[in-house]
Amino acid sequence: MSRLREAAVSAALYARSASRVARRGRSLGTEERLVFVVGSPRSGTTFTARALGSLPGFVDLDEVQPWKAAIPGLIGQPEDEVAERLRRILERVRTLGLARGLRGIEQTPETSFVLAAALEAYREAVAVHVIRDGRDVVTSLLERGWLSAERTGADDARLPFGAHPRFWVEPGRAEEFSRVSDATRAAWAWRRYVTAAEAVPGRTVRLRYEQLVADPAAAAAPVASKLGVDADAVAAAFALAHDTSAGRWRRDLTREQLADVEREAGAELLALGYELSAAPKPA
Repeated sequence: MSRLREAAVSAALYARSASRVARRGRSLGTEERLVFVVGSPRSGTTFTARALGSLPGFVDLDEVQPWKAAIPGLIGQPEDEVAERLRRILERVRTLGLARGLRGIEQTPETSFVLAAALEAYREAVAVHVIRDGRDVVTSLLERGWLSAERTGADDARLPFGAHPRFWVEPGRAEEFSRVSDATRAAWAWRRYVTAAEAVPGRTVRLRYEQLVADPAAAAAPVASKLGVDADAVAAAFALAHDTSAGRWRRDLTREQLADVEREAGAELLALGYELSAAPKPA
């Protein structure tokens, strides 16, 4: 891609992100207490960010597209340089969106992989790690087809879909990633995102998706405490979730898919308190 083309693409990403922010709330000033909502795609990060962004003084920044597009190229670079780059991107979007005086909620799942740098960039920020049963995540990812060998096209940050290895695939396993089943790739993604999101536990609060939809008040309490806001307001925002998909993997995953998922991510499921299936249903 030529430099002129790169500049045009970058400008378009900034314009789109800034316009989204500007429509949701405007406030001049300087607010450093940002919130990074992290976790695997299809874990409830979007709902969580929108719920928190609806609170007074907050704004949901959505997935900031220039930020998301930059992350793959930042992996492996010195943390202080990554922090500087991330802050420069986000401050430009907040400034263009006239929202620097609001507590921004950044919800890009890939932030999980640069979370330490993001929290270095914003010393007063905290992270909310949304955790959902990896088998339900796989079920949803299979429906979306983002990691499918047959999928073409790209997301809104112009990152391509398909079975090709992402930046988060472990060194030496790229060829394996491209060859395994779609279910294995989806479980692989869930495993890598949830482990990456635990990088800064002292500044991160866990939010279990199953609890959010079943008992909003209980789920809200630790999040509200971490953010320093009223728990009842967070509970009211969480109560808008109406999801009946928890546990749908039991009916939607085939025996082979479930075996692939638990083979790839079984240890992480157990570590997070999810029981492995004792007798998967026949295909």
